[in-house]
Amino acid sequence: MVTELSQDNLQEVVAENKTVFVQFSASWCGNCRIMKPKFKKLSNEITDATFVIVDAEKFPESRKLAQVNNLPTFAAFKGGEFVNQVQTNKFESLKELVDEVAAN
Repeated sequence: MVTELSQDNLQEVVAENKTVFVQFSASWCGNCRIMKPKFKKLSNEITDATFVIVDAEKFPESRKLAQVNNLPTFAAFKGGEFVNQVQTNKFESLKELVDEVAAN
C-alpha cells in the first residue's frame, strides 16, 4: 500500500517506520505519473516497508531529506536515516534500489 502525504511530515514517517521508500513527484511531471503505478506495484510485493508519495512542489522540507533536484526521484530510508536515491523513469533502476535496501 502507498500513502500520499497530505502534509510536509516525511521526517516523522521516516522516524516512525523501519524502512521507507519515497517517490518524489509533481502533478506536472509526466514520468512521475508513468512511474506511480509501478511504485504501487512494488509496495504490494515488499510488505515489510512503508511506501510514500511526496509532492515535491508542495512539501519542500520533505524534499530536502533526500536532496531532490530532479523528478521523479525515489529515495530509501532505513532506521530513520537516508540510505540512497535514484532519479529515474526506468522501473529496473527503481527495483534495484528497493531490492538493495530491503535485503539489508
